[in-house]
Amino acid sequence: MALHKLFRLSSLFRSAVSLTLRRNIGLSAVLFNRATDLDPIQKLFLDKIRDYSTKSKAAAGGIVDAGPSYEKGVSEEITKLQRLYGTGDLTKFPDFKFTGSSKPCTAV
Repeated sequence: MALHKLFRLSSLFRSAVSLTLRRNIGLSAVLFNRATDLDPIQKLFLDKIRDYSTKSKAAAGGIVDAGPSYEKGVSEEITKLQRLYGTGDLTKFPDFKFTGSSKPCTAV
């Protein structure tokens, strides 16, 4: 009877230790992976993000990698819109000014 309880406790102890070791090894593998070189796909992804970040800072709020054909197309579209809707700055959000009574609407 005592031997049976000892085997059961050793089995529980073994499973608890193995679970703890698996969790710790899994966590340490992630930490070691971050400390060493990245996966080639991750490295490529991060390089592209960094490249885009430097290009967007150089573009100063404009479109990244916009060539002269893109700029020409944008200016043509703005010209069309100004012809259709009148003159004004189409790159700026319009200011709305409402006139009339300042009384709030009341529900009936």
